[in-house]
Amino acid sequence: MVAILLGLFSAWPRVDHASAAETATVPKAPASESTAPEAIDLRTALRLAGAKNLALEAAREAVREARSRLDEERRRWLPWIAPGVGYRRHEGNLQDIVGDVFDATKQSGTAAVTLQGQLDLGDSLYRVLAARQALAASEAGAEARRRSTLLAVAVAYTELSRSTAALSTADEARRVSAALLAQVRSAVSAGLAFAGDAHRVEVQLGRNETEVLEARQSLRAASGRLALLLRLPPAGELRPDLGEFLPVLLVPTNRALDSLVTSALGLRPELRQAEATIELARTRRDGATRGVWLPTLGAQAAFGGLAGGRRGSWADGGDFEDYGLGLSWRIGPGGIGDRSRVRTAESQLRIARLQGDQRRDEIVREIVELRSWTDTAAGKVDASTRTVASATRLVELTRARREFGVGVVLEALEAERDLVRAQAEHLQALADHNRAQWELWHASGLDEKGSVLTFDTTPTPPTP
Repeated sequence: MVAILLGLFSAWPRVDHASAAETATVPKAPASESTAPEAIDLRTALRLAGAKNLALEAAREAVREARSRLDEERRRWLPWIAPGVGYRRHEGNLQDIVGDVFDATKQSGTAAVTLQGQLDLGDSLYRVLAARQALAASEAGAEARRRSTLLAVAVAYTELSRSTAALSTADEARRVSAALLAQVRSAVSAGLAFAGDAHRVEVQLGRNETEVLEARQSLRAASGRLALLLRLPPAGELRPDLGEFLPVLLVPTNRALDSLVTSALGLRPELRQAEATIELARTRRDGATRGVWLPTLGAQAAFGGLAGGRRGSWADGGDFEDYGLGLSWRIGPGGIGDRSRVRTAESQLRIARLQGDQRRDEIVREIVELRSWTDTAAGKVDASTRTVASATRLVELTRARREFGVGVVLEALEAERDLVRAQAEHLQALADHNRAQWELWHASGLDEKGSVLTFDTTPTPPTP
């Protein structure tokens, strides 16, 4: 009689959260139909994420811009040098200091170096302080972008691993159905089986072929998403290391929820960015209320030579030195008494504080939801592991019954479908578990050293 071909999954590694009856293994990915896929592991993906991601590069460039702005504001405190030469000539009437008018022809020439400085003390001081806070906000934003990029790459790599394993499962199911169909047709031809059984297997084979096409499309989409994040050629197909597709533990399971919330509020770079933004708004408010009372300082020192005389004569000449110093205050728009500027700055400060409080509340909500998700995902991995073990045992028993002539083709098909469905659910549960762990690692603000990474292949944790 007909025998069911087994071997889709034999054992998945057990997770630490609960015991499972048996374990299941990840199948090997099928070979590509065209070009050979490019192998990639999690360590390589995370390293490329830190080196080639466009969003991360833009965030780093924003930090460099903020640092340059701070240097620019600091340089406003320095005076500037204005070297120059000049020539002046007069012909005709000229009025002297007592009021008499007389005819005169004269000329003069100068060559001097002028050291000038004009410093708005209040504006310059608070602009430097504001630029310093803007730099701090930009640096925190770049760190937040780095962590978000690592999360996106890890999630994309997890989905690529799930899609690769799912394609292997679907391809193996198709192979089993094809072999079963050949055996049933032989049995029908020999008069040992009902002709309708062959049609049942043909229907199942058609479903398996559709599932293979869908799994292949899902794999290509997952490969393209990861390639886009890593700036790799999108036409090529990436092949993950399925040895890494195991339950990961990035955040200790015994860590209390309050501890995770405290960690997130103290470590998340988004909150540091919000605090720096609040300080930036406060600095601008202080500049509008206090900085306007500081004067504008102007100073000038000129050193050079002056020569000239009457009617083309250059006989008289010599060195000269000029000095000047002044203080002034600005009253009106942009200065003392500008209430519109003060109200604008105070509104910006209130908005920054509200946005900071809103971000804090969002982070607390994320931690609560993700902690619940990770617990649920861990339970689903345990349950799906036991389901795969039971479905595998069911197929084995079905084969044993068929060997004794008790089973029927319909029973064999149902057992096969149950096993394939259990394997697909296990793959999805494992992907959800790993994604939940990465999401919780990101939300809690833990750095790489603060995470417990449990990969059997021991990949490197995310790098800055």
